[in-house]
Amino acid sequence: MNKNNRIEYKQKYDISRHHAWAASVLLAILIAGTGFLELSGMGINDIIIVIIGFILILYALIAVFFTYKYRAALNTEEIHHEESKQNTGKEMIKADLEKEKLKLEKKKAKNEAKKAKKESKRN
Repeated sequence: MNKNNRIEYKQKYDISRHHAWAASVLLAILIAGTGFLELSGMGINDIIIVIIGFILILYALIAVFFTYKYRAALNTEEIHHEESKQNTGKEMIKADLEKEKLKLEKKKAKNEAKKAKKESKRN
């Protein structure tokens, strides 16, 4: 999958995910609203609620289907992220080793300077 397709799939995934959440929230509001209206004594035609409910369920299922269809963009992104994370870890280890090496060389040079200074005092 090239970069343009990945970006396009990511955008479509985000839109599909948004619609899936919206459908589920609208369905929850419909269920809560009908329960509230039933408790308040207001009569609602049940067939209207059932039709709206089926439409929202269909809407949610279609959105979830497209969410799974475009999830490939996330998989490639996660793989790329994991690879870059591993590379960063290796680079950090190399940098730490290099830093330790420099410290040891500096310490060695300092010790040699001390020895040279002691020998010059003795002579």
